[in-house]
Amino acid sequence: MAQINAYLNFKGTCEEAFNFYKSVFGGEFPHVARYKDMPAKDAQEHGSEGIDGEKIMHMSLPISKETVLLGSDIGGEWASNIREGNNIQLSVNAGSEEEATRIFKGLSAGGQILIPLDKTFWGAFFGSFVDKFGITWMVNYDYGRKG
Repeated sequence: MAQINAYLNFKGTCEEAFNFYKSVFGGEFPHVARYKDMPAKDAQEHGSEGIDGEKIMHMSLPISKETVLLGSDIGGEWASNIREGNNIQLSVNAGSEEEATRIFKGLSAGGQILIPLDKTFWGAFFGSFVDKFGITWMVNYDYGRKG
């Protein structure tokens, strides 16, 4: 079954913000990936060239058993459209590649695909889009995660 979490985008303050959220909610960061860890080919393909390598590509903070706060720093053309208040996306973690495909196709109908659903270098099946109501979604299936 799919799980939906909030995904926050920042213009360089993700780590600072997440340390603040951690001070309030507690817990630990089970996953922190920096842009310097991204293969050069993927950085070019995803428009993240020129972003400070120490900035956060992806970070997670479990809030409860059911909820995880997710975030990243963005730059380049992605950052030009981000304003305070619209820097939140809904992230769907699917239980299978088939479920991810069904959800992606269903929710993106009539919308605009930003990143086509495909296998990634980080071991997931991932894509993103803006639905026909203007809501930005990310759909993800982690190959190493069961259910």
